[in-house]
Amino acid sequence: MGIATIRKHSLLKLAARLAAAGLLAHAGGAAAMGLNEAYQAALRNDPTYLSAVAENDAGQQNRALGRAGLLPSVSGNYSKSKNRADVTAPGPLGKEVETHPVYTSRVASIGLRQALINFDALARYKQGAAQADLSTALFQARNQELVLRVVGAYVDALYAFDQVRLAQAQRDMYAEQKNVNERLFEKGEGTRTDVLEVQARLQLAEAQLIEARDNETTNRTTLAGLVGQEVTSLDPLAPGFRVGAPPDGSFETWKTLALERNPDIVARTFGVEAARQEVNKNRAGHAPRLDLVASISKNDSETLNTYTQDSVQRAIGIQLTVPIYSGGYASAATRQAAAGLEKAKADLQAQKDKVVTELRKQYSAVLSGVARIDALDKAVASGKLLMTATEQSIKGGVRITVDLLNAQQQLYASERDLAQARYTYLINTLRLHAAAGTLDPADVQEVAAYFH
Repeated sequence: MGIATIRKHSLLKLAARLAAAGLLAHAGGAAAMGLNEAYQAALRNDPTYLSAVAENDAGQQNRALGRAGLLPSVSGNYSKSKNRADVTAPGPLGKEVETHPVYTSRVASIGLRQALINFDALARYKQGAAQADLSTALFQARNQELVLRVVGAYVDALYAFDQVRLAQAQRDMYAEQKNVNERLFEKGEGTRTDVLEVQARLQLAEAQLIEARDNETTNRTTLAGLVGQEVTSLDPLAPGFRVGAPPDGSFETWKTLALERNPDIVARTFGVEAARQEVNKNRAGHAPRLDLVASISKNDSETLNTYTQDSVQRAIGIQLTVPIYSGGYASAATRQAAAGLEKAKADLQAQKDKVVTELRKQYSAVLSGVARIDALDKAVASGKLLMTATEQSIKGGVRITVDLLNAQQQLYASERDLAQARYTYLINTLRLHAAAGTLDPADVQEVAAYFH
């Protein structure tokens, strides 16, 4: 094989290997896990989400717990005892006589109490409702977090896979070029510098490939922990990636939406209401309480004086309880609850500021992501043209092998950055909706359409 043929053959193989490494060229296997499939599996298996489900179920019971104080309470009691008494009493002739009666006592009763005026129970009812609503808002936030965690883990695993493919393609190209340079050097056409140059790059590529494979293993393991099953292959980005429409509306429109619907803000708002009712609950320690009470009891030999009698007693009435002094407990508890209310208000404002900051960040990131993807698309196209031009220049003797390696390295970096920009754009779009409180499973379906 002649030197020109070797050089031409080498260039063709390099170009072919680089084309094979393109991020849009690979496809998932027949059993690849899609994004929507991963999300559905996470709903069933992710321990963090399952913990949130149980936490929400428990939180919803606060409504019933708070309402219980306003509803009637009914209690029953039954007792049976064996009694033996020592009784000394004057006898018929005036002499004291001692007897020892033995009898069985039975007492059965049912009592009802219904609050008529109870400020403590009213505050507990309102607090329970607020706590249940708070739990609902927190669960919505956990749902949004699950979407972000699943999509984030999915694209991280895909990006790591892309890194392995590109690193392997680059390693193979350097290995091929090394063989070509050695043959050219043996025939007196190449230089020792060309051999050493590609050898150094090959060794670096080997190290980068090892690191890329480690990252892929780690990211696949993370995703497997979310979905509860082994992940062997994933759906890659579909060919012809196109960014979606820019965010609908101005930033102020999104801000208004976020302040109304962001689940963390909503949760903090209900937290303020729960803290306010905590104040009212403790303040009720100074207020009187009026209850309706009713009871019915059946007594059989209840006491020694009635041990030969059976009786049924029915009673209905009202009971007024007026607190007078409790050692300062009610006042101290009220002041403590008032401080808690002020803290809850401050936490709410801090959460609003945090959400607005995050919203601004993601709104800008989505807009800049569109421009970044467009720029990197052009960079990849230019890189491919540069590769072709460099090949032609080497054939004409104008460029040297190092120029081809540099062009290849530039194209590799552009491909890598473009993949990262696309994944980041998808994640930032979801984060924008999460900050606004509008992220739901339908958004997962939309993002899943970008993969095949």
